[in-house]
Amino acid sequence: MAMVITVAQQKGGTGKTTLAANLAAALAAGRRVALLDIDPQRSLARWHGLRTARPHAPPPIAFADTTGWRLAAEIDRLRRSHDAVLIDSPPQIDTDARLAVRAADLVLVPVQPSLPDLWAAAGTLALAAAERRPVRIVLNRAPASGRLRETVEAAIAAGALPRLAAVLGNRVGFAAAFAEGLGVTEAAPRGTAAAELRALLEEIEELIR
Repeated sequence: MAMVITVAQQKGGTGKTTLAANLAAALAAGRRVALLDIDPQRSLARWHGLRTARPHAPPPIAFADTTGWRLAAEIDRLRRSHDAVLIDSPPQIDTDARLAVRAADLVLVPVQPSLPDLWAAAGTLALAAAERRPVRIVLNRAPASGRLRETVEAAIAAGALPRLAAVLGNRVGFAAAFAEGLGVTEAAPRGTAAAELRALLEEIEELIR
């Protein structure tokens, strides 16, 4: 049975889809990985299309975009036939989002170093708590230092909100890899962005174990 990771956030522009794609690409090195795109924007579907169109294909990742009344069955199907399933959820709390959170072994909530991002995470954190699913904030697109990052980190600590220690920096490598249908661990495996992604994935796998 696969581990299921749902990436969820009500606010747009937090890097939700990029995070899901990069985790899937990193996991695909030696594992059977599936992506499930239930975000109406379908950005993950476009990334997967770029990936499959590459002349020298990287490790394969299965893809589905089932929504609505068939979603629960689709999640079960993917879980049975893969080692890992990454779900890119819609930017609002609806039935699909609830099902995606309910099925997750871990819910990740990307938050940029801004208070509006953190405030928007409250609904997803509450949903995960209501469904009794493990949830962690991922500090994403973060500068190495600065007042905004310090403010958000202080607010997370003050609220005793669950977060991962690993942080993804504000690095061009993530966007550049995404534009090629790749993850940073594939496009620039020795780069800083890839090292950050691997540290994040190691922490995630330890939590799920």
